[in-house]
Amino acid sequence: MVGNQRKAGFPVVSGIVGLLLTVGGGIVYAISGEWGNLSLALIWAGALLLIFFSYTQLGLIQAFVGKRSTIYGANTLLMTLVFIVILVMTAYMSVRHKVRVDLTDTGRYTLADQTIKTLRSLPGDVEVIAFYRSDERTRQTMADLLKEYAYYSPNFKYWFVDPDQNPLEAAEYGVTSYRTTLIRYQDKQEIVSFETENKLTNALLKVLRKETKRIYFLSGHGENSLTGTDNVGYLAVKEALEEEHHEVRDLLLLESDGVPEDAAVVVIAGPKTAPLPREMEMLTDYIRGGGRALFMLDPGDPPQLGRYLKAYGFDVGEDIIIDKLSQVFGGNYLTPVVSEYFKEHPVTAEFEIATFFPMAQSVSIAEDKTTGSLNLAKTSDNSWAKRSGTLDEESLEFDKDTGVAGPLNIISVTSIAVDPQGADPGEAESNPDLKQWGKVIVVGDSNFVSNSYIQMAGNRDLFLNMVNWLAQENLLISIRKKAPGVSPVTLTAVQGRMVFWVSVIIVPSLIMLLGFAVITRNRSAD
Repeated sequence: MVGNQRKAGFPVVSGIVGLLLTVGGGIVYAISGEWGNLSLALIWAGALLLIFFSYTQLGLIQAFVGKRSTIYGANTLLMTLVFIVILVMTAYMSVRHKVRVDLTDTGRYTLADQTIKTLRSLPGDVEVIAFYRSDERTRQTMADLLKEYAYYSPNFKYWFVDPDQNPLEAAEYGVTSYRTTLIRYQDKQEIVSFETENKLTNALLKVLRKETKRIYFLSGHGENSLTGTDNVGYLAVKEALEEEHHEVRDLLLLESDGVPEDAAVVVIAGPKTAPLPREMEMLTDYIRGGGRALFMLDPGDPPQLGRYLKAYGFDVGEDIIIDKLSQVFGGNYLTPVVSEYFKEHPVTAEFEIATFFPMAQSVSIAEDKTTGSLNLAKTSDNSWAKRSGTLDEESLEFDKDTGVAGPLNIISVTSIAVDPQGADPGEAESNPDLKQWGKVIVVGDSNFVSNSYIQMAGNRDLFLNMVNWLAQENLLISIRKKAPGVSPVTLTAVQGRMVFWVSVIIVPSLIMLLGFAVITRNRSAD
């Protein structure tokens, strides 16, 4: 008996050693990535030992296979293998057809609508060369970002160059520093030194743009300063427009013979005194000659501007909008919330973000799609406009004698037929779509894009969309990437009322009812 055990000892050991050698050969292959002599030798030696074990211990194997525990184990192994195969197939399909959900509040891992829109409309091949050392810490961040860009357009082509390993190629492109990304399109190129979507998209837009549009802001009447850093300043406005690669300038019509010919858009934002009649005439000549103007007027601004815009069909309310719902969002009753937009106009077609307008007045126009006369944004049903009288706590409730019930229009737009005498016949003939109509947008507030409010919810995007539409930069009309940081929750009017009813009415009343029921039951038991 002992002799038989000794005879069976070597074959059993050969089976164990053969299995270990085979697994070892597989590990060597996994590490080296190729079928080298060592991995092949280990696997072949292991296979020979396993064959020897199987031949010499055939009876033992048959007895083992016939056991009930072995059958159950084989079933378990089979189900495990099936599960692994399904998992591998799922992973393979996810690589070929990936669908991802970004659950971060700022969409940190999702490209902005503007970026995707730009990539899908690339007119030709854009080359992106990223100069990073192989061991550069931020190289993978840029690689992931460029991979996302390339996913949305076959015309977006990128590759990496290690300046240490390929100094001649780096010198060919004039690159002298690490962590530099060069974007090229036709004869234009831009350099990006950071791994951020905003920087990369801005550089991409810059090489795609054929010209830089000039945006003029009317000055000389107490308007907000483009260099002002205080709460009501417009420095943030200027920076936002420059990020879109517009050139921003002041326009002092008092010292001019007219609106400059290179003006893509003229912005009239919250003047405290009325422009002179001659200035009004210059604006009229500009608009009726095919110009584009954005009027942003506050309650209490000179009434002459309201009367001037009436000639174009606008009705400037000369009132002040009260919206008690804004308190739900952390604002005050003089900051109406807008979440309803006209979906058939390019400015607001894809706009879904609430906007806030501190100290606003109503603006409306008789809608006529043939002339592009439309109301683009409305306040909530809870708002109303106070026409006269003082503002105090007692006057917050709607008064039909002094107010107008909401919803109220706060942004309106129209097109003005070009005056043949004011237009250049040659330019109109060569490009009739550009010079057939002047465009005017009127907003009942100018402080919604001041330094204090421009970053609130959708204020910045809405303003930039209006300017870009007027400047005929439709590619730039979109929702832009939000900078990481504090992201306030923005609710619609319905959601705001729901929060109010659930947190203030329903839950407290149920708790009170439950408490009353418990007290009543205890007394009945006594």
